[in-house]
Amino acid sequence: MIHSIIKDKPTRLFIILGGFFIANALIAEIIGVKIFSLEKTLGFKPLELHLLGNVLSMNLTAGVLLWPVVFIMTDIINEYYGQKGVRFLSFLTAMLIAFAFVVFYGAMKLVPADFFITSKQGSGVADMEKAYESVLGQGAFIIIGSLTAFIVGQLVDVVIFHRIKKVTGEKAIWLRATGSTLISQFIDSFIVLFIAFYIGTRVNRTGNDFVWPFNLFIAVGVVNYLYKFIVAILLTPVIYLVHNLIEKYLGHEKAAEMKTAAMSDRQ
Repeated sequence: MIHSIIKDKPTRLFIILGGFFIANALIAEIIGVKIFSLEKTLGFKPLELHLLGNVLSMNLTAGVLLWPVVFIMTDIINEYYGQKGVRFLSFLTAMLIAFAFVVFYGAMKLVPADFFITSKQGSGVADMEKAYESVLGQGAFIIIGSLTAFIVGQLVDVVIFHRIKKVTGEKAIWLRATGSTLISQFIDSFIVLFIAFYIGTRVNRTGNDFVWPFNLFIAVGVVNYLYKFIVAILLTPVIYLVHNLIEKYLGHEKAAEMKTAAMSDRQ
């Protein structure tokens, strides 16, 4: 049974694409706790973007490195397996991410060994338990915001993708792939910030804790989307490259058959 599954090219391709899709989304969630300076990483002075009374630079979550790849995978899967294929993987991925954070929470509740707490790092002593919790212990509103943005973004992406393709047909791959990504990423950028920080800082506020004003929420969303917009445009050639590789792997006849099925109303 397993041999026939693995030998079937469309099935094997779906497993490969799905595995890469899920892995990238899960890794993006885990590494997203780190905030990095894009300008300093590229070796130049941080920008001073004046937006709605705020002065911001390109300080981004490390997760943005992989989310554009996830949305490209969405469009590739959408092209050959249709809306049902993307929805199946999107909900499965969201459940696996939620499961991962439940496991992380359980792991943080385990009583650490004494030597783990006072682990020697170079010439000093580090509290590895605090470091462990800092990396894996993301707040509930951040997790909820991220998962909500992911699901909504994915559902919007598949709808926009198919509507554009119904108009353009097989032509203009860049328009349906990049266009659907730009729209879905716009929605994704603001949903995650709204839930995680605009609402989250109000619900979890204690004492003099900082609360995100609406103008800061909008300004940070614009900066995040600016990065995603530029990356989506730059990755457009990658979409064509992956399409060509898949066409060669499946064969033009099988690929055409799958794309036709993916666009059918039954999807």
